[in-house]
Amino acid sequence: MFEVIVLAIALSMDAFAVSIALGSKGYTRGLGLKAGIYFGVFQGLMPFIGYLGGRGVLSWVDAYAHWIAFGLLALIGAKMIYEGLQEGIEEDIKAITHKVMLILAIATSIDAMAAGFSLTLLNVNAYLACLIIGVTTFLFSWAGVQIGKNSGTWLESRAEIFGGTVLILMGIKILVF
Repeated sequence: MFEVIVLAIALSMDAFAVSIALGSKGYTRGLGLKAGIYFGVFQGLMPFIGYLGGRGVLSWVDAYAHWIAFGLLALIGAKMIYEGLQEGIEEDIKAITHKVMLILAIATSIDAMAAGFSLTLLNVNAYLACLIIGVTTFLFSWAGVQIGKNSGTWLESRAEIFGGTVLILMGIKILVF
């Protein structure tokens, strides 16, 4: 279960970074809750979709599953590190509408769908794992808005770099052990 918690924290870093940016734009009442719900629901749902897809193809690729999981986590991690070193689209957002939140929630959780494949190799309850991922993302997103409101975006890119590094390390762990 430790691996699920680490995975949840790493996957929530994209949403955390976006939430910091949203909070830095000017806090509105309820934005932390809105960000937490949108990001938490999508971040919990997408790994489950990836898990189901992974279960469907696991019998075909069983001999290579560890390499596939490593490759997916390494690519996702590298992408997060790259995005952490670049300027984000969050800076161009003028109004925080439900449509904007939906787009951001989908964009930040697509990577989690690919990471959901690794749940097939961790021998954990997928429902519980996805619930933990969703709740963790909710908490990080809510906290991100509060942090952004109070301190600006200085932590935003560091969160993505941290999350990407953790995902790469998890991929290495799956490959080696």
